[in-house]
Amino acid sequence: MQSNNMDYLTIALPKGKLFGLSAELLAKIGYTAEGLSDKSRKLVITNEEKKIKFIVSKTADVPTYVEYGAADIGVIGKDVLLESGKDVYELLDLGFGRCHLMMAVPKSAKRAKLTDYNHTRVATKFPHIAEQFFNRHGMQMEYIKLNGSIELGPIVGLSESIVDIVETGTTLKENDLEEIVSIQEATARLIANRVSFKMKFDRIHTMVSDLRKILESEAAK
Repeated sequence: MQSNNMDYLTIALPKGKLFGLSAELLAKIGYTAEGLSDKSRKLVITNEEKKIKFIVSKTADVPTYVEYGAADIGVIGKDVLLESGKDVYELLDLGFGRCHLMMAVPKSAKRAKLTDYNHTRVATKFPHIAEQFFNRHGMQMEYIKLNGSIELGPIVGLSESIVDIVETGTTLKENDLEEIVSIQEATARLIANRVSFKMKFDRIHTMVSDLRKILESEAAK
């Protein structure tokens, strides 16, 4: 399926921490729309003059909108993109929203080596990434999918460990958890629908080139 209108470029932006940074970066290359905000009650915000549509969605849904062509382009964290397993083009590392996926355990129950956790339970928002990681280490784990505070898993005895994203590590420290292995670095990525990328190639290519110039100039400062 391909985006609903050839005249428009439709961009899916995630609500939350990546929204402001995404909108700010896109504005630098002229991709704006009046009233564009993740607090807006309007879920589709259009710039008729420049033929741009913005879809404001839950973070986890962005890869789905892009894969199925409801959006031509999307901005999403590499962690969410990997977990989704969606068939999209990854066009550009935008560099912001930096965090990493890791495994953490209660300090009081730390074991000597990673494989000592074999056949235990791990609480996570990222069961697919976690499973791939543990499979590479020959480990069989029980995966408990949580959507809220993952740190709670070991505290209440739901799991022996967690796999989650971490930025500063403050929440881990506050809950007496310790990171024992880093799994994956993650930053925001620009992704595209495969059909849109071919059908709207010139416009998407120009957009990526303009964004790359901005990112390179900012990195050089």
